[in-house]
Amino acid sequence: MILMHVSGWVDRHSEKKMNNTLKTPLDILLSPQSLAARRPFLTAFALSLGAAISLGLSRFSYALLLPPMRTDLGWTYLLAGSMNTGNALGYFIGALATPILMRRCYAQTALVGGAVLAGVIMMLSGLVENANLLILQRVLAGIASSFIFISGGVLAARLSSLHPNRAGLLIGIYYGGTGFGIVLSALLVPLALTAASAHGAAHAWQWAWIALGAVCLLATLAMALPSAKIDGAPSAPSAHGNFRIRPFAFGLAGYLMFGVGYIGYMTFVIALLKEQGMSAGTITLFYSVLGLAVMASSRIWARMLDRFKGGQSMAILNGLLGIATILPALTAAPPLVFASGLLFGGIFLSVVASSTALVRHNLPAHAWSSGISAFTTVFAFGQIIGPSVIGWIADGPGGLQRGLIFSALALFVGAILASRQPTLSTQIQGGRRLQ
Repeated sequence: MILMHVSGWVDRHSEKKMNNTLKTPLDILLSPQSLAARRPFLTAFALSLGAAISLGLSRFSYALLLPPMRTDLGWTYLLAGSMNTGNALGYFIGALATPILMRRCYAQTALVGGAVLAGVIMMLSGLVENANLLILQRVLAGIASSFIFISGGVLAARLSSLHPNRAGLLIGIYYGGTGFGIVLSALLVPLALTAASAHGAAHAWQWAWIALGAVCLLATLAMALPSAKIDGAPSAPSAHGNFRIRPFAFGLAGYLMFGVGYIGYMTFVIALLKEQGMSAGTITLFYSVLGLAVMASSRIWARMLDRFKGGQSMAILNGLLGIATILPALTAAPPLVFASGLLFGGIFLSVVASSTALVRHNLPAHAWSSGISAFTTVFAFGQIIGPSVIGWIADGPGGLQRGLIFSALALFVGAILASRQPTLSTQIQGGRRLQ
């Protein structure tokens, strides 16, 4: 889910600066009083709370809440999976709307506004139990999450442009916030469920939604002031696009299958571990380990992403992710299950990074935005398809194990498809042939 139009926004903003003889926002940001200039890491960590809210708390916390909600409300796995299908649909809608929004308002408006919306929507989920209303909540939370994640990525890119020698680390800190949100969810949800049960709550999972929403609002407060110190001025529409699908067909297909496969694991793996008899404390530790691996992942694969120019990185990462996904379906042995979580957490966001690297290696700079947008679109379709299909499979013979095997197969197919994606750099000498 690397952002639509982030690279293009930075390029267009830089061009605007070069053509402006007056004092620019960048001049202001580099002044001694600018937090973004003086404390880049503090600013990046504050921004990372946006990724924590949009993905770690809003989307991936649902894996922890699915088992108690399904038990309490009598859901099938198909219906349980449809909740995350709704979230992915909302993210897709938001991803289409955010670039339009950000041409009309500052990135900070989308970031903080989306975070407030996400927190409020999640708290409202603690007040209802109707499945249709809960699906609507997941759709709305997905829209808010896309506002946060995309605008936060724009601000992280802008911050990194102020500190080019630290750019990779600063952007990595932002995306690593997803892992921090997963760890927070892993710790907070069991505490909320325990407290609700101790007080005789009729629906203990509602307390967890309210607690998650409250944490989102607190994180928004911590994020708002530092994010305001980065230039988030509205971006002008690009005059360039010209992305052709055919030369990237195998990469796009491989990325589609990644969307189908990874979301099945992140939706159902906790439910599977509970079915296999893993204790609540061990599940908390498992999900925390996965989140910590996400936080570290941005630095692990950076060299490989720079080295390979075609679909090799995406193929390797999809293949490894397939191995991580299939392990819990084949064994309940704790060492192998934890190895699965560690491997999965250390990889899945890097598959996203591999799609951006593929675009940057093989297209001229003015076409990056449209290329990233195309990959974001197919990824969103994969996320929409995955949870419901895997839930439907899990309702049949073989249960969740068979559902996760399907997820792994989707990832293996994605690896094969991505391996067929050639390097196109030699065809764009002068930036012409693929436009």
